[in-house]
Amino acid sequence: MEEFTELLIGKISQPVQLNVYCQGQGFPILCLHGHPGSGLCMSVFTDYLSQRFQTLSPDLRGYGRSRTVEAFEMNDHLIDLERVLNRFQINRCLVLGWSLGGILAMELALRLPERVSGLILIATAARPRGNHPAIAWQDNLYTGIASILNRVSPGWRWNIETFGKRSLYRYLIQNHSATAYQYLAQEALVAYLQTSKAATDALNQALKARYNRLADLEQILCPCLVLAGEADRHITAQSSQETAQHLQESEWRCYPHTAHLFPWEIPNQVLRDIDDWIQRHPQVVDLKG
Repeated sequence: MEEFTELLIGKISQPVQLNVYCQGQGFPILCLHGHPGSGLCMSVFTDYLSQRFQTLSPDLRGYGRSRTVEAFEMNDHLIDLERVLNRFQINRCLVLGWSLGGILAMELALRLPERVSGLILIATAARPRGNHPAIAWQDNLYTGIASILNRVSPGWRWNIETFGKRSLYRYLIQNHSATAYQYLAQEALVAYLQTSKAATDALNQALKARYNRLADLEQILCPCLVLAGEADRHITAQSSQETAQHLQESEWRCYPHTAHLFPWEIPNQVLRDIDDWIQRHPQVVDLKG
């Protein structure tokens, strides 16, 4: 814990002007992607939410179009995101974070509590734990073939049955639907290729330091919605539930027969549940609080 705290408050590098995808008008919702990922990977949320709100989905430092060749640490993401809020003159926003983005969402709420009205935490945890099996060379081979074929012909059933279900995708999703594979083709592959070594190193450094912010979650007083996939092998549903239990005001929901990329598996259900939660917590989209 002390080692990770040093990562968060220690050495500070120069801020990076992040590339930000901005849509819609109204109360701002900051949407933070995972690793590997990009702001475009949040379209499953932003295309829908931007019909009523202003959504801002940045490429985090070292991801997408927010390029950098310099090494950095996790704390630098928070510095960059605070600059985004200042740049768009956002005094208060709802933050939605997926995986790594959820970790950063909690860190923002701890760092800038007066500017975060609420948290929607997707497949994430304040003490992330996984149970992913060891990866064999065949896994990487089938994943490469499945990804290339899926990019050429998104959702092709033969490819899904022949390679997709035998690749690493079997741990990322449980519903091998055409919809999920379309998201993988359109957003995931490009985001993976654009993720820098510096971004991977920054995340690995924090994980090796055994990231654990459970003890600090009592400081987060805003309403929180915590969503997880039952079969998530990257950040287990149990660790997400543990996070929900440590938050002062949270709702927890776990979706059966889904995994880490469950928003791409059951997008309509997830968006309905987010809508319902916002409706029951109107203060999270109220500028006056």
